[in-house]
Amino acid sequence: MRKCLTLVTALLSVTLAWSQKEIKIEEIGQHVGDSVKVCAKIYGGIFLERAKGQPTLINVGAAYPEAPLTLIIRPEVRKDFKSPPEDFYKDKHVCIMGKVELYRDKPQITIHNEDQLTVQ
Repeated sequence: MRKCLTLVTALLSVTLAWSQKEIKIEEIGQHVGDSVKVCAKIYGGIFLERAKGQPTLINVGAAYPEAPLTLIIRPEVRKDFKSPPEDFYKDKHVCIMGKVELYRDKPQITIHNEDQLTVQ
């Protein structure tokens, strides 16, 4: 089962890498529904340990609430990170690959594995 999950994750990463469009962080709102690559500074984040679903939220491009993009990391994905992502990526310039979605009219990308994030 674990091998199958690893294979699916690897295939998802390869598919995202081939089908993405590289954009600027300022253009993120124009690419809802697209698979993109966007590079920008991580301004911080928070692990909502007591919230429903226990998401980790990472602010990209500016500090909350002005961040043009939020990354969502679910707990089942977070456990696979070597370090807490809200700490590890803070103040780093990172390239993110993923599909842009809207949540409450704000762009977000759900992170399915650590390979979607590359520190520059």
